[in-house]
Amino acid sequence: MYIDNENFDKWMERLSKKLSEIGQDLKSLINTNNILDENDKILDNQDLAFLLKVSFRTLQRYRASGRLPYFMISHKTYYRAADIRTFIQENADCKTYEWFKTENQLDKQSTAKQDE
Repeated sequence: MYIDNENFDKWMERLSKKLSEIGQDLKSLINTNNILDENDKILDNQDLAFLLKVSFRTLQRYRASGRLPYFMISHKTYYRAADIRTFIQENADCKTYEWFKTENQLDKQSTAKQDE
């Protein structure tokens, strides 16, 4: 396949513009750390299902019943870490919650929060 210099230059110019656009998008994503409070992390469906060891359908039932607060961005579901902690405290027995705190180091987070 042969590409002449003129077509190659046009192609390279389009590629360069696209890479610049992607670079700008990445810069805006990198600067989003300042949008959320340090202690207010968010998780998506996959993260939360893995964390709680439940299916996506189970999360859907929790959302539909109003037991688990969530928000959506572009048809993708997200959860605030604070809401997840509250959900677990309200729905888990003592032993399960203590295990969850230990596994996910919630004591260290709350201790660090109190030290500030």
